Amino acid sequence: MNHALELDNGVTMPALGFGVFQTPPDETVTAVETALRTGYRHIDTAAAYLNEREVGEAIRRSGLPRDEVFIETKVWISDYGYDETLHAFGKSTGKLGVGTLDLLILHQPMPVYFDRTIAAYRALETLLVNGNVRAIGVSNFMPDHLETLLDATTIVPAVNQVEPHPYFAQPEVQAADAAHGILTQAWSPIGGITFYRGGAAGMLADPVIGGIAAEHGRSPAQVMLRWHLQQGRSAIPKSVRPERIVENFDVFDFELTPAELEAIDGLDTGERGGPDPASITPETFARTIPEA
Repeated sequence: MNHALELDNGVTMPALGFGVFQTPPDETVTAVETALRTGYRHIDTAAAYLNEREVGEAIRRSGLPRDEVFIETKVWISDYGYDETLHAFGKSTGKLGVGTLDLLILHQPMPVYFDRTIAAYRALETLLVNGNVRAIGVSNFMPDHLETLLDATTIVPAVNQVEPHPYFAQPEVQAADAAHGILTQAWSPIGGITFYRGGAAGMLADPVIGGIAAEHGRSPAQVMLRWHLQQGRSAIPKSVRPERIVENFDVFDFELTPAELEAIDGLDTGERGGPDPASITPETFARTIPEA
């Protein structure tokens, strides 16, 4: 059974979600259908992934009632601005085939054009007040981005989706989130985006994680996901392989010891694996989100 986390506005969200970052549209329907059959009830997508339509199709095919699937998506920077972000909501819900979203977040802080980021977040606040979304949040916001946003807006983000994993835990980001009651959500929970120490393969082969996995009769990926959940984070693993989708969900019936959690904490290198959020600008990541 997927544990639930309570967001700062009282909305509950399954702690373990299923991600579709870099999943091709033609593989997304099958992957999400498999995830929903397995028991996932939280699907995380984004306008920039270009697979929202396929996520919506998989949810419809599942036959599950709308209120049993927590849908999270993200607004891309090309759609920042107050009116532009309201329109982006319409594009996303149209592709997903739903009237409301459970969680809508800004995909990047875009600090060099932060006035547009603030305007976009104010649009999220309007959508929340009007009942179009149940919760709002941000992604890849560092502590300074959060402080600037909070000074200029009214509603504290419910979620900050960032890149924490054993090799890059970002304790300062997690501390800033916690100080404001913001839930930290991991978009690369087992290091799939990392570009050092052999990338994800290196982390899956880490001897500390491997030793803990052997002790529990689990896989290294399961140990890393359990590490996130026990420390109170939401985690969004992704896969298109049915056996991995099932394996990643099977993490609710064992527990890591305090010493094991501390050992995993000790693997942090302080080295980012994904792109620096400050580098994400319209000039470096130009991407037009289709209307349909």
